[in-house]
Amino acid sequence: MSDPLVDCGEGFWSIRGDFRIGGIVNVGTQCSLVDRGDGTWLFLDSYTLEDGVRSMVDLITGGPANVSAIVNLHPFHTVHCDWMHQAFPGASLCGTQRHHDLLPDLPWASERCESDALPIIFADIFDFSVPRGVALVCADETVHFSSVLARHRPSRTIHVDDTLSYLTAPFPLSLLPMTGRLDFHMTLGKALEPRAGAADAFRDWAIEIGTEWADTERVATAHNTLLDIAPGSFPELIGAALGRVKPVLDAHRSKHG
Repeated sequence: MSDPLVDCGEGFWSIRGDFRIGGIVNVGTQCSLVDRGDGTWLFLDSYTLEDGVRSMVDLITGGPANVSAIVNLHPFHTVHCDWMHQAFPGASLCGTQRHHDLLPDLPWASERCESDALPIIFADIFDFSVPRGVALVCADETVHFSSVLARHRPSRTIHVDDTLSYLTAPFPLSLLPMTGRLDFHMTLGKALEPRAGAADAFRDWAIEIGTEWADTERVATAHNTLLDIAPGSFPELIGAALGRVKPVLDAHRSKHG
């Protein structure tokens, strides 16, 4: 794991982690450390920190007592939640309904991350968005498309798990068409709600974040990299990603309306 702790500026640190499929292929994972501006810090998502990274985090924050919240944004990213709570026991632990259901022994805050409460609690530094037209948790639990997206306004960084992806890979995998570009996760077709209007709802949501978050300069994706983008280019990147999933959306409209 190279550059495990990346300073994105304005109090936003991206922590790049390892996640291996079948114990072999490292597709990466992430969490982010963010200065709340009041002397405390929060994590976006959970990850078991290696000793060296843990020491750097303690140096940046001043110690575990200064971590006030751990906000778990992807309902299927649950492996590291218990470790994170043990490491930072004084932090408020936030999660989705699936986190509550799967790990009921952890002291979850009452507010669910997919609810309207999150944007209110952290309104001073974050914008949040939940994709429309797709299920946050699908009946097919191999589909991990949806998550809560968080945008850190001071650094103009989006933290996103799975919903948006930017893959890098060594040769010859680098020749595959899905590498080196910002895309919606390949499971979109399975994640769309089986109802009329779902495809349009998703398209409208994507256009909305492209417009409202147009000044984004960085996208931190779980699998597997941190993408720096030219100022003002985010709407174009989202538009291009939407164009590539148009056949998926059209097929859904043909079936469901």
